[in-house]
Amino acid sequence: MSNGPGLFSDIGKKAKDLLTKDFTTDQKFSVSSYSESGLALTTSTASKGPYSSGDVAAQYIYKNTSLNLKVDTESNISGILSVANIVPSSVAIANLKFPNYDSGKLEFNYFHPHASLSGAVGFSKNPPLDVSIALGTPTFALGAEAGYETNSGKLTKYNAGISVLKPDSCASVILADKGDTIRASYIHFLDESKKTGAVGEITRRFSTNENTFTVGGSCAVDGLMLVKAKLNNHGSLAAVLQHEVIPKSLLTVSGEFDTKALDKTPRFGLSLALK
Repeated sequence: MSNGPGLFSDIGKKAKDLLTKDFTTDQKFSVSSYSESGLALTTSTASKGPYSSGDVAAQYIYKNTSLNLKVDTESNISGILSVANIVPSSVAIANLKFPNYDSGKLEFNYFHPHASLSGAVGFSKNPPLDVSIALGTPTFALGAEAGYETNSGKLTKYNAGISVLKPDSCASVILADKGDTIRASYIHFLDESKKTGAVGEITRRFSTNENTFTVGGSCAVDGLMLVKAKLNNHGSLAAVLQHEVIPKSLLTVSGEFDTKALDKTPRFGLSLALK
């Protein structure tokens, strides 16, 4: 566990990652190479239905500074510059995109043993502002975030959350969507590597009186294979099989189908990441 409460975005992240990470119906292939100087190059291709795309990304790390550049097949260029400890216990991040300059932003994160603060401002003519704060300890955190649109003078979002973290479990409650949604989750790990565990999440949307309950789990079959699955009360069942074919290179196969409509064709995804 870290030496502080972490950022507000970390609240509920462990459960969210287990229920969403690697569950995909796309086909993706990527190859990465690394040099001793700190430079990494990655080439990726992906297809989703009839659409295909590709990109080339480079990452360079030197001491407390990292630079990420990416160019895709639609002539979009993006760059992320991250610098740690401009002031002690801080990280500054500049995110730039071309030709869509308005989507760029400047972010600053500050970490304290009992608090963390994050702020972001866009690069557009009427820049949006986002700010979040988390208070607590490595085992308990509560926080809130808000977004403000300078053009209209309105709040675009305001959320709050609380989490309790233990070495083998984590529970969280988040009030999101301007108070319209409440989400509670609990995850429990069964091994020290935190690759085998079970998770449950319930979400209620007040405006529609809709409840969604999802259960899932992951199991490390051995040191090279991981199996994940999830099922919600709407009948959606999904599973992931991930295998380390060679060191640090992963083959991921995922599938999803509706148990309440078995006549529908299941959806499958495949990802191969070579490093």
